[in-house]
Amino acid sequence: MSAAPIPTSPGPWCPDPMRQQRADYTLEDLLTLPDDAPRVELVDGVVQVTPSPTLGHQDISLLLSLWLHSHAPAHLRVTQAVGVGLSPNTSRQPDVLLCRAEVPSNRSTLRPADVVLAVEIVSPGTRRIDRFAKPGEYAAAGIPFYWRIEQDPAVHVYAYRIGDRVGPGGERQYELVADGADVIELTEPFDIKLPIAEITP
Repeated sequence: MSAAPIPTSPGPWCPDPMRQQRADYTLEDLLTLPDDAPRVELVDGVVQVTPSPTLGHQDISLLLSLWLHSHAPAHLRVTQAVGVGLSPNTSRQPDVLLCRAEVPSNRSTLRPADVVLAVEIVSPGTRRIDRFAKPGEYAAAGIPFYWRIEQDPAVHVYAYRIGDRVGPGGERQYELVADGADVIELTEPFDIKLPIAEITP
């Protein structure tokens, strides 16, 4: 009498190859991902698994979130790595966000109108995306403020706001308003005087 076959796990979730080829995933599909799905972003209908961040990246994200939580006015709320639906087939997850405080806590995807500030912390594998792709997408979606934080050779913050410049397709673009490795001082989205040492691991 032979033993019954041992049930095998179907394995971890991964995008359907045919749907990836057709680039027809939507924001609604992200809401139905199983609990064991990896962290993903959706770009023009294609699911992209985001690489695991480094300890240094996560330290900066935590320290900045704590600083913003302590200093932001009551009408703003800080959160981390929540999806922002930029279009019906594109969703990004900024490392740190300031959103409007009235957004319900049960929301797993924010609208661009909910977001006041999106922050990306640059890692070796995300340089091109964080420096070029994401700011273009965030500006086109109307997110008013964007910060890029570089880690190498030292923590350096670049702060942008949507300006009057428009791109070749008529979309608005960010303009640099401040940058520094010692302190960042801004009047928008609220009065900020951020010593960079306080977000440096």
